[in-house]
Amino acid sequence: MELISPAELAKEKLHAMQEYSLLAGRSVGNLFRQPRYLADTLQQADVIGVGSVSIVVLTGFFTGAVLALQTSQTLQQFGSLSLTGQVVSLSMVRELGPVLTGLMVAGRNASGMASELGSMRVTEQIDAMRALGTDPTKKLVTPRVVASVVMLFFLTVISDLVGVGGGFMVASLVLNLDANQYWTMAYQSLEFKDVVMGLTKPVFFGFIIATVGCYYGLSARGGTQGVGRATTQAVVASSVLILATNFFLTKLLIAWFT
Repeated sequence: MELISPAELAKEKLHAMQEYSLLAGRSVGNLFRQPRYLADTLQQADVIGVGSVSIVVLTGFFTGAVLALQTSQTLQQFGSLSLTGQVVSLSMVRELGPVLTGLMVAGRNASGMASELGSMRVTEQIDAMRALGTDPTKKLVTPRVVASVVMLFFLTVISDLVGVGGGFMVASLVLNLDANQYWTMAYQSLEFKDVVMGLTKPVFFGFIIATVGCYYGLSARGGTQGVGRATTQAVVASSVLILATNFFLTKLLIAWFT
Protein backbone atom coordinates (compact mmCIF):
# COMPACT_ATOMS: atom_id res chain seq x y z
CA MET A 1 0.00 0.00 0.00
CA GLU A 2 1.36 3.39 -0.99
CA LEU A 3 2.16 5.76 1.88
CA ILE A 4 1.04 9.38 1.55
CA SER A 5 1.64 12.42 3.73
CA PRO A 6 -1.07 13.73 6.08
CA ALA A 7 -1.39 16.84 3.92
CA GLU A 8 -2.07 14.77 0.80
CA LEU A 9 -4.53 12.62 2.71
CA ALA A 10 -6.38 15.72 3.90
CA LYS A 11 -6.49 17.04 0.33
CA GLU A 12 -7.91 13.75 -0.90
CA LYS A 13 -10.64 13.76 1.75
CA LEU A 14 -11.57 17.36 1.02
CA HIS A 15 -11.67 16.61 -2.70
CA ALA A 16 -13.90 13.60 -2.04
CA MET A 17 -16.26 15.73 0.06
CA GLN A 18 -16.38 18.31 -2.72
CA GLU A 19 -17.12 15.70 -5.38
CA TYR A 20 -19.81 14.12 -3.23
CA SER A 21 -21.45 17.48 -2.54
CA LEU A 22 -21.48 18.34 -6.23
CA LEU A 23 -22.98 14.96 -7.11
CA ALA A 24 -25.67 15.32 -4.44
CA GLY A 25 -26.48 18.84 -5.60
CA ARG A 26 -26.73 17.81 -9.25
CA SER A 27 -28.97 14.87 -8.37
CA VAL A 28 -31.47 17.30 -6.83
CA GLY A 29 -31.09 19.93 -9.54
CA ASN A 30 -31.87 17.34 -12.21
CA LEU A 31 -35.41 17.07 -10.86
CA PHE A 32 -36.19 20.42 -12.47
CA ARG A 33 -34.81 19.58 -15.93
CA GLN A 34 -36.04 17.37 -18.74
CA PRO A 35 -35.93 14.45 -19.37
CA ARG A 36 -36.96 12.89 -16.06
CA TYR A 37 -36.56 9.15 -16.80
CA LEU A 38 -39.75 8.06 -15.05
CA ALA A 39 -39.36 4.44 -16.16
CA ASP A 40 -35.91 4.23 -14.56
CA THR A 41 -37.28 5.74 -11.36
CA LEU A 42 -40.10 3.19 -11.18
CA GLN A 43 -37.65 0.35 -11.85
CA GLN A 44 -35.40 1.54 -9.03
CA ALA A 45 -38.41 1.93 -6.73
CA ASP A 46 -39.21 -1.73 -7.34
CA VAL A 47 -35.62 -2.83 -6.71
CA ILE A 48 -35.09 -0.66 -3.64
CA GLY A 49 -38.55 -0.68 -2.09
CA VAL A 50 -40.25 -3.95 -2.98
CA GLY A 51 -36.98 -5.84 -2.82
CA SER A 52 -36.34 -4.63 0.73
CA VAL A 53 -39.78 -5.35 2.19
CA SER A 54 -38.92 -8.81 3.52
CA ILE A 55 -35.79 -7.76 5.39
CA VAL A 56 -37.54 -4.66 6.78
CA VAL A 57 -40.51 -6.71 7.98
CA LEU A 58 -38.30 -9.28 9.71
CA THR A 59 -36.13 -6.58 11.29
CA GLY A 60 -39.12 -4.58 12.50
CA PHE A 61 -40.98 -7.58 13.89
CA PHE A 62 -38.13 -9.02 15.92
CA THR A 63 -37.01 -5.58 17.10
CA GLY A 64 -40.50 -4.87 18.45
CA ALA A 65 -40.65 -8.34 20.02
CA VAL A 66 -37.28 -7.99 21.75
CA LEU A 67 -38.15 -4.47 22.88
CA ALA A 68 -41.37 -5.75 24.47
CA LEU A 69 -39.47 -8.50 26.31
CA GLN A 70 -36.82 -6.15 27.63
CA THR A 71 -39.38 -3.51 28.58
CA SER A 72 -41.49 -6.03 30.46
CA GLN A 73 -38.55 -7.03 32.65
CA THR A 74 -38.03 -3.42 33.68
CA LEU A 75 -41.71 -2.57 34.15
CA GLN A 76 -42.36 -5.76 36.10
CA GLN A 77 -40.45 -4.28 39.02
CA PHE A 78 -42.96 -1.40 39.17
CA GLY A 79 -46.05 -3.44 38.39
CA SER A 80 -46.74 -1.44 35.21
CA LEU A 81 -46.72 -4.04 32.44
CA SER A 82 -49.57 -2.16 30.76
CA LEU A 83 -47.04 0.47 29.68
CA THR A 84 -45.33 -2.03 27.38
CA GLY A 85 -47.37 -0.91 24.37
CA GLN A 86 -46.50 2.72 25.04
CA VAL A 87 -42.77 2.04 25.21
CA VAL A 88 -42.73 -0.16 22.11
CA SER A 89 -44.71 2.28 19.96
CA LEU A 90 -42.70 5.32 21.00
CA SER A 91 -39.36 3.57 20.49
CA MET A 92 -40.28 2.14 17.09
CA VAL A 93 -41.85 5.31 15.66
CA ARG A 94 -39.35 7.84 16.96
CA GLU A 95 -36.03 6.02 16.84
CA LEU A 96 -35.64 2.33 16.09
CA GLY A 97 -37.93 2.16 13.07
CA PRO A 98 -36.26 4.88 10.96
CA VAL A 99 -32.68 4.03 11.96
CA LEU A 100 -32.87 0.25 11.63
CA THR A 101 -34.76 0.51 8.36
CA GLY A 102 -32.17 2.95 7.04
CA LEU A 103 -29.31 0.66 8.04
CA MET A 104 -30.94 -2.42 6.50
CA VAL A 105 -31.68 -0.62 3.24
CA ALA A 106 -28.16 0.84 3.21
CA GLY A 107 -26.61 -2.59 3.59
CA ARG A 108 -28.71 -3.97 0.77
CA ASN A 109 -28.99 -1.10 -1.69
CA ALA A 110 -26.00 1.19 -1.17
CA SER A 111 -23.79 -1.78 -1.92
CA GLY A 112 -25.93 -2.68 -4.93
CA MET A 113 -25.74 0.83 -6.35
CA ALA A 114 -22.00 1.02 -5.82
CA SER A 115 -21.35 -2.35 -7.45
CA GLU A 116 -23.67 -1.70 -10.39
CA LEU A 117 -22.36 1.78 -11.18
CA GLY A 118 -18.80 0.72 -10.38
CA SER A 119 -19.03 -2.08 -12.93
CA MET A 120 -20.34 0.40 -15.50
CA ARG A 121 -17.48 2.73 -14.63
CA VAL A 122 -14.63 0.24 -15.01
CA THR A 123 -16.11 -1.14 -18.25
CA GLU A 124 -16.29 2.42 -19.64
CA GLN A 125 -20.07 2.39 -20.05
CA ILE A 126 -20.26 5.73 -18.22
CA ASP A 127 -17.86 7.28 -20.73
CA ALA A 128 -19.94 5.84 -23.58
CA MET A 129 -23.06 7.51 -22.15
CA ARG A 130 -21.29 10.86 -22.09
CA ALA A 131 -20.08 10.35 -25.65
CA LEU A 132 -23.70 9.78 -26.74
CA GLY A 133 -24.81 12.99 -25.06
CA THR A 134 -26.52 11.45 -22.02
CA ASP A 135 -25.85 12.92 -18.59
CA PRO A 136 -24.89 9.94 -16.33
CA THR A 137 -25.91 11.83 -13.20
CA LYS A 138 -29.39 12.48 -14.54
CA LYS A 139 -29.82 9.01 -16.02
CA LEU A 140 -28.29 6.92 -13.24
CA VAL A 141 -28.19 8.94 -10.00
CA THR A 142 -31.37 11.02 -9.88
CA PRO A 143 -33.78 8.06 -10.38
CA ARG A 144 -32.05 6.20 -7.56
CA VAL A 145 -32.20 9.20 -5.26
CA VAL A 146 -35.91 9.77 -5.87
CA ALA A 147 -36.73 6.07 -5.49
CA SER A 148 -34.69 5.74 -2.29
CA VAL A 149 -36.26 8.78 -0.62
CA VAL A 150 -39.84 7.79 -1.48
CA MET A 151 -39.54 4.07 -0.79
CA LEU A 152 -37.60 4.43 2.46
CA PHE A 153 -40.43 6.61 3.77
CA PHE A 154 -42.96 3.83 3.18
CA LEU A 155 -40.58 1.11 4.35
CA THR A 156 -40.21 2.96 7.63
CA VAL A 157 -43.99 3.09 8.06
CA ILE A 158 -44.15 -0.66 7.44
CA SER A 159 -41.31 -1.26 9.91
CA ASP A 160 -43.05 0.81 12.59
CA LEU A 161 -46.35 -1.02 12.17
CA VAL A 162 -44.75 -4.46 12.11
CA GLY A 163 -42.57 -3.57 15.10
CA VAL A 164 -45.58 -2.55 17.18
CA GLY A 165 -47.27 -5.75 16.00
CA GLY A 166 -44.26 -7.79 17.09
CA GLY A 167 -44.43 -6.17 20.50
CA PHE A 168 -48.13 -7.04 20.66
CA MET A 169 -47.43 -10.69 19.86
CA VAL A 170 -45.00 -10.92 22.76
CA ALA A 171 -47.21 -8.92 25.10
CA SER A 172 -50.24 -11.05 24.29
CA LEU A 173 -48.77 -14.54 23.99
CA VAL A 174 -45.85 -14.36 26.42
CA LEU A 175 -46.80 -11.68 28.93
CA ASN A 176 -50.56 -12.36 28.82
CA LEU A 177 -51.45 -8.68 28.53
CA ASP A 178 -54.87 -7.54 27.40
CA ALA A 179 -54.91 -6.74 23.67
CA ASN A 180 -57.19 -3.71 24.01
CA GLN A 181 -55.03 -2.28 26.75
CA TYR A 182 -51.86 -2.73 24.69
CA TRP A 183 -53.21 -1.04 21.58
CA THR A 184 -54.86 1.72 23.58
CA MET A 185 -51.60 2.58 25.33
CA ALA A 186 -49.69 2.35 22.05
CA TYR A 187 -52.10 4.74 20.33
CA GLN A 188 -52.55 7.23 23.16
CA SER A 189 -48.81 7.58 23.79
CA LEU A 190 -48.08 8.87 20.29
CA GLU A 191 -48.18 12.60 19.66
CA PHE A 192 -47.91 14.62 16.47
CA LYS A 193 -44.25 15.44 17.13
CA ASP A 194 -43.38 11.75 17.48
CA VAL A 195 -44.86 10.94 14.08
CA VAL A 196 -43.15 13.93 12.45
CA MET A 197 -39.78 12.95 13.94
CA GLY A 198 -40.16 9.34 12.82
CA LEU A 199 -41.20 10.19 9.26
CA THR A 200 -38.80 13.08 8.63
CA LYS A 201 -35.66 11.04 9.17
CA PRO A 202 -36.27 8.50 6.34
CA VAL A 203 -36.25 11.32 3.79
CA PHE A 204 -32.71 12.27 4.78
CA PHE A 205 -31.60 8.66 5.21
CA GLY A 206 -32.85 7.71 1.74
CA PHE A 207 -30.99 10.64 0.21
CA ILE A 208 -27.78 9.60 2.00
CA ILE A 209 -28.07 5.96 0.92
CA ALA A 210 -28.57 6.78 -2.76
CA THR A 211 -26.02 9.56 -3.09
CA VAL A 212 -23.30 7.73 -1.16
CA GLY A 213 -23.85 4.49 -3.08
CA CYS A 214 -23.81 6.30 -6.43
CA TYR A 215 -20.77 8.39 -5.50
CA TYR A 216 -18.61 5.40 -4.63
CA GLY A 217 -19.85 3.54 -7.70
CA LEU A 218 -19.03 6.40 -10.07
CA SER A 219 -15.62 6.94 -8.47
CA ALA A 220 -14.59 3.26 -8.60
CA ARG A 221 -11.15 2.60 -10.08
CA GLY A 222 -8.95 -0.43 -10.64
CA GLY A 223 -11.16 -3.13 -12.15
CA THR A 224 -13.01 -5.71 -10.08
CA GLN A 225 -10.95 -5.03 -6.96
CA GLY A 226 -11.87 -1.37 -7.17
CA VAL A 227 -15.56 -2.26 -7.51
CA GLY A 228 -15.37 -4.49 -4.44
CA ARG A 229 -13.61 -1.77 -2.48
CA ALA A 230 -16.21 0.82 -3.55
CA THR A 231 -19.02 -1.51 -2.46
CA THR A 232 -17.56 -1.92 1.02
CA GLN A 233 -16.88 1.80 1.37
CA ALA A 234 -20.44 2.66 0.32
CA VAL A 235 -22.00 0.48 3.01
CA VAL A 236 -19.67 1.73 5.75
CA ALA A 237 -19.96 5.40 4.79
CA SER A 238 -23.75 5.37 4.42
CA SER A 239 -24.23 3.54 7.73
CA VAL A 240 -22.00 5.95 9.63
CA LEU A 241 -23.64 8.97 8.00
CA ILE A 242 -27.09 7.65 8.90
CA LEU A 243 -26.12 7.31 12.56
CA ALA A 244 -24.48 10.73 12.64
CA THR A 245 -27.35 12.41 10.81
CA ASN A 246 -29.82 10.74 13.16
CA PHE A 247 -28.14 12.40 16.13
CA PHE A 248 -28.24 15.89 14.65
CA LEU A 249 -31.77 15.50 13.28
CA THR A 250 -33.03 14.29 16.66
CA LYS A 251 -31.40 17.23 18.41
CA LEU A 252 -32.81 19.67 15.85
CA LEU A 253 -36.33 18.26 15.96
CA ILE A 254 -36.40 18.13 19.77
CA ALA A 255 -35.36 21.78 19.85
CA TRP A 256 -38.02 22.58 17.23
CA PHE A 257 -40.87 21.04 19.20
CA THR A 258 -39.85 22.35 22.63
